[in-house]
Amino acid sequence: MLTKDFVKMVIIAVLIASPLAWWASHEWLKDFVYRIDISWRPFFWGSLLTIASALLTVGYQSVRAAKSNPIDSLKDE
Repeated sequence: MLTKDFVKMVIIAVLIASPLAWWASHEWLKDFVYRIDISWRPFFWGSLLTIASALLTVGYQSVRAAKSNPIDSLKDE
């Protein structure tokens, strides 16, 4: 459940940020003498890398929390 919530937030962030980043880079690149078109591939791979990073981070923290001893947490409080 926790992973699903984080992945939803990351996907929403990617859906908002990708078009804005494409537009900003397109506007910036069109001012150069030698113009190039930016493709969708960097945004696709960046999105996949971001989602994979979120999955790995949430998975690691979940496993770490599952393996911890609850008594050690209660002693600290």
